[in-house]
Amino acid sequence: MSDLDFNYILNKMKNQEVDRPNKSTSGTLSGHAAGEPFEKLAYKELKEKYPGRIFKQYEYLNDIYLKNPTHITVKQRKELFDSPTALFLFSRGDNAIRYWSPQNIFDEKQNDTADILYYDHHFYDIIDIKTRNIKKGGQPPNIISAYKLANMCALMLDNEEFDNIEIDYIEIDWIEDGDKLKCTDTHHGRLFKANPETLYINWSAGMQIQFHVSELDQSWKDSRREWAIEYLRKFVNSAEDRCTKMRKTYIEPFLRYIQ
Repeated sequence: MSDLDFNYILNKMKNQEVDRPNKSTSGTLSGHAAGEPFEKLAYKELKEKYPGRIFKQYEYLNDIYLKNPTHITVKQRKELFDSPTALFLFSRGDNAIRYWSPQNIFDEKQNDTADILYYDHHFYDIIDIKTRNIKKGGQPPNIISAYKLANMCALMLDNEEFDNIEIDYIEIDWIEDGDKLKCTDTHHGRLFKANPETLYINWSAGMQIQFHVSELDQSWKDSRREWAIEYLRKFVNSAEDRCTKMRKTYIEPFLRYIQ
């Protein structure tokens, strides 16, 4: 299990300031642009606190491939993962794996599962940094693909992998302060402590689960196995409801014209 001290990073980030990405104070800050400096700062703090155990996702892949130069085929490189679930979450596509070399290493991709990855003795902790301008409203951010999470739960159940992967979220609340952004508060939430029934799936936004970390339910007390089952039940019920609505709206009104 992880020895990550989330109180450490939460306290470390409070009151920290970063340069405003758009130095013109009249410019508009997008969520990603505002979040990136805070994410880099959190990554730096965690890397100093846990040397050799904190990676960006692409760094972890490069690291294990570089440490195993005799593994050159796609199959061999996939076997470097000791977890089918981790392989699904972190591995790149077959072509990318095939053409990887020390001269052609991976770069960061926006759709990487983890902003930050903690790895230690076969344990993986996915850490995602979410930032929030507390002066503005708006809907909660995209957290993770509901479909990806469903596939992950299926793999966990198929392989009885319940203790080797964690998913944690850190929310950094900030305000604009001249040409700086200042962190006013921080929050931590653990996905597997949220009752799956409380998770909102936005089918119109690429099937993304959405929530503010500071508002994430943390009431789940049952086993990780039961969590995976309950999440799949939630996902399937939500998909069935979506299918019913799609049929009523987009199919049934037009059937009489083509039958």
